[in-house]
Amino acid sequence: MTPKPTEHLHGTTSFFDSYFDDLRRHLTDADAKALDRVSQTFAAVRDRGRKVLVAGNGGSAAIASHVAVDLTKAVSIRSVNFNEAGLITCFANDYGYEQWLAKAIEAYGDAGDVAVLISSSGRSPNMLNAARRAAELGLTVVTLSGFDHDNPLRWLGEQNLWVNSRSYNIVETVHQTWLLAAMDRLLVVGDLA
Repeated sequence: MTPKPTEHLHGTTSFFDSYFDDLRRHLTDADAKALDRVSQTFAAVRDRGRKVLVAGNGGSAAIASHVAVDLTKAVSIRSVNFNEAGLITCFANDYGYEQWLAKAIEAYGDAGDVAVLISSSGRSPNMLNAARRAAELGLTVVTLSGFDHDNPLRWLGEQNLWVNSRSYNIVETVHQTWLLAAMDRLLVVGDLA
């Protein structure tokens, strides 16, 4: 039997109400002070004339692209991401997929830069190796992760933002929102003294 339009609509509305309630709840998994520290880190790297390297896998790579462009254009902070297919395939072929991002950070990173590493699971070996290498090279490491509370990426950054969810889309949406909010903080309010 075909459901009546109102029955179908009610089921859909319940799904979206629940979904958006969940998303709203997870937006507060990081408090305003933690997000403000990310804003201050972005301002400091700009003031030192350094750059931000942003990386992720899959959907997190798309977030990295968005954030890198907005940092450069809107906030006047030099920023790059590593989503060039030639770079990924060359470095992965020569160094292995688990090491390609660490090698890219070696090639592009300088002491005083910031590495923003995004992983929903916090368990991607290429992100873990990149976090360790970035710290060894003197970069400030900011990590964004989700899923398990004890995921290894969560403990490898100087600043760590974690979403308490196992849903990829919730985690990725929150990560993007947090990073864009940290940039908007600089645009709307300005730097903190």
